[in-house]
Amino acid sequence: MKPIIKEMKTDEEILSTFPTVKQLRPHLTEYEYIEKINRLQASYGYHIVAVIDDKEVKAAAGYRITESLAWGKYFYLDDFITHEASRRNGYAGILWDWLIDQANVNNCEQFHLDSGVHRHDAHRFYLKGGLDITCHHFQMKLD
Repeated sequence: MKPIIKEMKTDEEILSTFPTVKQLRPHLTEYEYIEKINRLQASYGYHIVAVIDDKEVKAAAGYRITESLAWGKYFYLDDFITHEASRRNGYAGILWDWLIDQANVNNCEQFHLDSGVHRHDAHRFYLKGGLDITCHHFQMKLD
């Protein structure tokens, strides 16, 4: 059976992505995960999608379509991860192509993501996928 990409909408579907997303976001707990996803969906138009193969989540992505003065209408990829047991099987590429298609279908002018400086394999994938490194991201923790 061919892998499918599915938007995860119900709490049960969202929860099925947790073991994969937790590998990227280890600070999350199962309990707060569904609550946060639901809040992000309601407040920011967040979508969570997954590559399903053999009835298992192999890769997942969270994204928003938004707009700014700097970038116009853009597709922002918040989360992108392949389950570590499923890496090197093409799932990331399948999901990546689908995400780029969604950005185009939704008439986005740009595609953006931020990535931790230590994620060298991801950076190689993004550069191979057509992205350019265009800026530095700065942050500060607030009390």
